[in-house]
Amino acid sequence: MSTSQPLTLHAADGYPLAACLYPAQGPVQANLLVASATGVPQQFYRRFAEFAASQGMQVLTFDYRGIGGSRPADLATADISYVDWGELDLAAAVAHFADADAPLYVVGHSFGGHALGMLPAPQQVTAAYVVGCGAGWAGWMPRLEGLKVRLMWNLVLPLLVRRTGYLAWSRFGMGEDLPKGVYQQWKRWCRWPHYLFDDPQQSALHQRYAAVRIPMLFANALDDDWALPRSRDAFISGYRNAPCQTRDLTLERGALGHMGYFRPGAQWLWQEMLDTLPQLAPR
Repeated sequence: MSTSQPLTLHAADGYPLAACLYPAQGPVQANLLVASATGVPQQFYRRFAEFAASQGMQVLTFDYRGIGGSRPADLATADISYVDWGELDLAAAVAHFADADAPLYVVGHSFGGHALGMLPAPQQVTAAYVVGCGAGWAGWMPRLEGLKVRLMWNLVLPLLVRRTGYLAWSRFGMGEDLPKGVYQQWKRWCRWPHYLFDDPQQSALHQRYAAVRIPMLFANALDDDWALPRSRDAFISGYRNAPCQTRDLTLERGALGHMGYFRPGAQWLWQEMLDTLPQLAPR
C-alpha cells in the first residue's frame, strides 16, 4: 500500500487546491494524474491511486476548487465556474509535473474528460484514458433516467440553488456540493445534444478543444445511464483533431454504472488503463 503525501497546489490565479501524491513503489515508470468527476472528492480515487502506485506510477489526485479539501468557507459567495476547474485547476495539477522526465498520463472520470479540452497547454499531457465521459444531454439517456434528469434540472435543483446559493448536491447523496457557477454552466450545456459545442457563447472554448492532439481512449460502460456510448460519441466529436479511440465496456465482468469504474471490483479495468496508456503514445 502506498502512503499518500498531502500537498497544496496553487492555480495560476493563486487559489489553493488540496492534493495528494502517491509515490511510486520502485522506480518511477510514469506520472499519473487523476482528473475527477463532477462533485467527486479525490479520496474516492484513493484505491485506484494506490493500485497504480504499486505498479510504478507516481500518482497525483486533487480536489477542484469548491470541492472537498478545496472548498472555501462560504460556498454561496464563491465565484467559481466549470471552466475554472479545467483551465486553472487541472492546469495546476499538470504543472506540478512540469520538470519531470517521465511521461505524464491522465486518467479522467466523466468531467475529467471534459477538462482536458480546457487546458491552456494540453501538449504537456502524454496520453489519457477516460471513463464515463459523455455529453450530459438527457436525450442520450434511457427514457426513464432522462425524465428524472429533466425534472431535476427544471424543477428540483433551481429551487434548491435559490434557497442555498449553491447546489446542495450532497442532500441527494450524489456527491459534494457544487458552486453556483459550476451548476449554471453544467445545466446550460446539458440543454444540447453536443453539450458545450452547441453553445454559441463558447466559440473560443470550441477552438481550444480543436487544438488538443493528445492520444486518448474513451471507455464507457453499457450500464452507465449518464454516459452511454452514444453520449460519449456526441461529446468527443469536439476533439476533432485528437486521435481518439473508444471502447464499450460490456457487463460480463459485472455492473459499473457511472461510479463503478473506480470501485474495488473494477481492478481488471484499472490494469487495462495502466497497460493501455503507454500504448497510446509509444516513447
